[in-house]
Amino acid sequence: MSHIFDPSIIREYDIRGVVGKTLNKADATALGRAFGTMVLRAGGKSVMVGYDGRTHSPEFEAALVDALAGTGLTVRRIGLGPTPMLYYATYQTNASAGVMVTGSHNPPDQNGFKMLIAKHLKGGGPVYGEAIRKLADMAAKEDFVTGKGTSEKVDIREMYVTRLMKDYQSTRGLKVVWDCGNGAAGEIMARLKTKLPGEHTLLFADIDGHFPNHHPDPTVADNLRDLQDAVKQRNADVGIAFDGDADRIGAVDNQGRIVAGDQLLAIFATEVLKTFKGATVIADVKASKTLFDKVAELGGKPIMWKTGHSLIKAKMAETHAPLAGEMSGHIFFADKYYGFDDAIYAGIRLLSIIGSSGKSLAAWRDELPATVNTPELRFPVDEARKFKIIEEVKSRLAKAHAKVVDIDGVRVTTEDGWWLLRASNTQAVLVARAESQNQDGLARLKGQLADALEACGLALPAM
Repeated sequence: MSHIFDPSIIREYDIRGVVGKTLNKADATALGRAFGTMVLRAGGKSVMVGYDGRTHSPEFEAALVDALAGTGLTVRRIGLGPTPMLYYATYQTNASAGVMVTGSHNPPDQNGFKMLIAKHLKGGGPVYGEAIRKLADMAAKEDFVTGKGTSEKVDIREMYVTRLMKDYQSTRGLKVVWDCGNGAAGEIMARLKTKLPGEHTLLFADIDGHFPNHHPDPTVADNLRDLQDAVKQRNADVGIAFDGDADRIGAVDNQGRIVAGDQLLAIFATEVLKTFKGATVIADVKASKTLFDKVAELGGKPIMWKTGHSLIKAKMAETHAPLAGEMSGHIFFADKYYGFDDAIYAGIRLLSIIGSSGKSLAAWRDELPATVNTPELRFPVDEARKFKIIEEVKSRLAKAHAKVVDIDGVRVTTEDGWWLLRASNTQAVLVARAESQNQDGLARLKGQLADALEACGLALPAM
């Protein structure tokens, strides 16, 4: 039977919606039938499936599994855990594809699906953009393969933890606080804690889809307050936080200061470019100019690219980059790892750098040029309007002959620095950011951003 997805859930790099309103069990079934068909036609035979800790994820996972098996695939269910564990399972077992049921960092009433197809198959890699739209079209046309597949449960957890530990290279044990945010990382972190040298404290490791302590989004400063307090109270070397499905990392240095995603990427680039001399390092349009300058200073080739985990992974494959990252905390290692975004693995690599270098995270942070910037500001707009607003702003900037990078929204460069306005691909929000060398310059940039929004009938929230 044909199925029509709510248009708002067909995102650029995953499927995501409000449970009971724009997303329901029937969507999971239709997606399973369509994706299973896509995998089979690409030459695949098996698919790994995992789910996060949201209250509705088990029901969605069950419907998805039944539909995938109904196409004739062998379905292996890894159960509850982080999204990167699903990615790892897909790579490690040579599965043809993987699907993760997850709402990532979205509010508790939302959920969704992230998908990938093995690289050796036709159309292999992260499933995004046109491929997701094709799945929706297949569902609408009832273009499905049917068969008699099977499903089985597999336990990949200990293998995953062992692989995480493989690249831990610290010469000393550290004192670390880990904030799991009641997200899907909790059980894996409990296992990892028993293997890591040093002293490790877990905050909110109980997996709870209501997120009772704070929202699991480490890009929002308020969500890191518990971690900052714990780092100070315990005199810890570092604090590390995860989003709801643990593919995004947040960090706090030993002084309790937040270390932003682009700052982390600069620190990681220092290590990776020692081995991969002259290599490409990719960052999204929200990243600081100081990052791109740092990569060039280290002898690397910096590339600014679109925001979105699938888009970054595709660009990495195209350019053979050993490292990439986003301001939001997605960090992708392809030097020793698989090239996907794994916040727990990024945490391990960060501990290795701190422990082996003899320098504190604060010292690493302070070696980077100082700038003044706004936080990443996200403010709600109508889903149907957000992309139109960006086009309106872009048109006005073109008429004003502004210096603009428009690969993802608009990033405007002036003598004072730069400001960015883009539409989120995962939520009904616009995202804004500005950076300058001083407060006066930042004030002028914020004024330009406010003017651009005002011309569209919007006000820039305080930041």
